[in-house]
Amino acid sequence: MPKSASDSPTLAPRRKLDRDMQASPETEIVVAYDDNRAASALVGPYGQNLAQLERKLNVVVDSRGNHITIAGTRDGCDAAHRVLDTLYALAQQGHDIAQGDVEGAIRAVIAQGSLFELDAKTTGSAFEVISLRKRPVRARTAAQDSYIRALKRHELVFGIGPAGTGKTWLAVAQAAQLFERKEVDRIILTRPAVEAGERLGFLPGDLREKVDPYLRPIYDALYDLMDSRIVERALQTGEIEIAPLAFMRGRTLTNAAIILDEAQNTTSMQMKMFLTRLGENSRMIVTGDPSQIDLPNGQTSGLAEATRLLDGVEGVSQVKFTAEDVIRHELVARIVAAYEGTTARSAAKP
Repeated sequence: MPKSASDSPTLAPRRKLDRDMQASPETEIVVAYDDNRAASALVGPYGQNLAQLERKLNVVVDSRGNHITIAGTRDGCDAAHRVLDTLYALAQQGHDIAQGDVEGAIRAVIAQGSLFELDAKTTGSAFEVISLRKRPVRARTAAQDSYIRALKRHELVFGIGPAGTGKTWLAVAQAAQLFERKEVDRIILTRPAVEAGERLGFLPGDLREKVDPYLRPIYDALYDLMDSRIVERALQTGEIEIAPLAFMRGRTLTNAAIILDEAQNTTSMQMKMFLTRLGENSRMIVTGDPSQIDLPNGQTSGLAEATRLLDGVEGVSQVKFTAEDVIRHELVARIVAAYEGTTARSAAKP
């Protein structure tokens, strides 16, 4: 268990405090962790996890062995301490600590504020978890938490927002969980990138080989979240099916977890056709980024129309992500914010 060790040696900070921080009451705490392996995981390669804490919480963090020193304002130190305890609890369970986990823990602590007592179990369990045989998948932001809750409670869920927010990743994780628990018999994955009239015949191979390049992100998620042998066997038996959107026409999809990715590029008719394929004991997840529509000018996005028409319909949930929810890389969040700012300024011009 982590314990405060204020009498431990003071360590030299790795960077100077910001001026605003220097003007505030300054404190320093030293936290000792019993598990050396888990403590090492907290630091991350070349100290990148501690550097991320410094940037986000405006504190100075340094480590020596299993002792981590935090210097800064009282609120900043308390927040960093809670983040470290959360990550330490994950590391003790055998989880690798990625930068996304650090970002998620920071956001969870900030969202909770200072009204909560320092409790790693409370902080770590604040967000929903999708339990898979290979490893658990945890929400890292409030929007992801709402998304997972919606996936567990509704038959049709729209995940809408920019790249890097985990829309597709969590959708695949939820589908995999339903499949592993035998709550559904199959997983069906589709995208509108390959549609009727597109030049499929010029691509080599069978249907799966023709479609594979368009669905590679979903494949990557499947192999990362499930055992590769199970995925391969399920693909061969048809329990996991990859099909272009146009091939959904005329089917009734029962006992299945169905994912439509890149839905912003569906037409109105395609989206209506897809949504009406939903059969008994099935779950449907639709993901898309309205800012990356590749349809011809003047053509209405099926995703935009569906979210407008189905707003408030019982059994349907819509979760919207923003640039603040991007967890792929800190720079991606800034890139998305810059593009959103440019779009907003263009729309405001007369």
